[in-house]
Amino acid sequence: MLTRRHIRVKVMQSIYALIQSKDDSLQKQEKFLKVSIENTYTLYLLWLGLFVELQKRAADQISLSANKYISEKNEYPNPKKFIQNKLLLQIAQNKSLEEEIAHRKLDNWYLNEEYVKLIYKEIIESEVYQEYMSLPGSDYASDKELIMTLFKTIIAPNEKIYDYFEDDKLTWVDDIPIVNTFVLKHLKKTKESHAESYFLPSLLKDDEDMQFALQLLSRTLLKNAELEKEIEGKTPNWDKDRIAEVDSILLRMAICELLHFPSIPERVTINEYLEIAKEYSTPKSSIFINGILDKLTKEYKTAGKLNKIGRGLL
Repeated sequence: MLTRRHIRVKVMQSIYALIQSKDDSLQKQEKFLKVSIENTYTLYLLWLGLFVELQKRAADQISLSANKYISEKNEYPNPKKFIQNKLLLQIAQNKSLEEEIAHRKLDNWYLNEEYVKLIYKEIIESEVYQEYMSLPGSDYASDKELIMTLFKTIIAPNEKIYDYFEDDKLTWVDDIPIVNTFVLKHLKKTKESHAESYFLPSLLKDDEDMQFALQLLSRTLLKNAELEKEIEGKTPNWDKDRIAEVDSILLRMAICELLHFPSIPERVTINEYLEIAKEYSTPKSSIFINGILDKLTKEYKTAGKLNKIGRGLL
């Protein structure tokens, strides 16, 4: 679910949090990093949990409508079509997902039912929903297409949901785009024959990813003085105080990888941090960082300090 680039962003956030809090406890930052990574999975589960609650909400509305003495006007050919949506049912009836949400005590939507009502109202008023409901039949492909479209156009962009997530956990501001993209890709690959476990993907590819995260954090922090010396002299037109905080962190992390992670090719390291800089720092940061890393890489190669081995961990 999380790539190495996402992990690097998490480490960057942890170092930034340490600087802002002025707390130099490595143990606390390692804990912050682990929790931040785990919270990404929590966000994913909350999105799926919202689908579950929307299905329940729709079923309740159908039940209420059926109990009325006067039938509703402009009724769809099959009023139960949405609650019988194959992908929606696949998520709502997933026992493994239900148990995981219960285990983590993620009762957010139960405690904040107004968000479920808000999203459901927007869904039933949308053209895509009305077009879907107007057609008598459906198959798995069209059912899946509806859920993906609703998530992409109504659920994920909702500003009130975004504000709620932002208020709940600050690190979710950066996690939302990552998780939203993953949800869409995961839904797109969903098949009717998939086992329940499909909706509970692994957060990290393997244990090495978590080791990489913790090592990158600890080595960058413990070797901070050494890494800062590497940058000195490479920025003649920039005082230390003029370098953006995020740029400084990214440079130290990148240099740490170049010197202390022999299994990661230098080109992979440079490309990853340039992409992160484009997204999280100033417009000119990637050019600034690329210039410094390019100079350092050439120096390290000349001095024999780049001891890279293996094919590299992407």
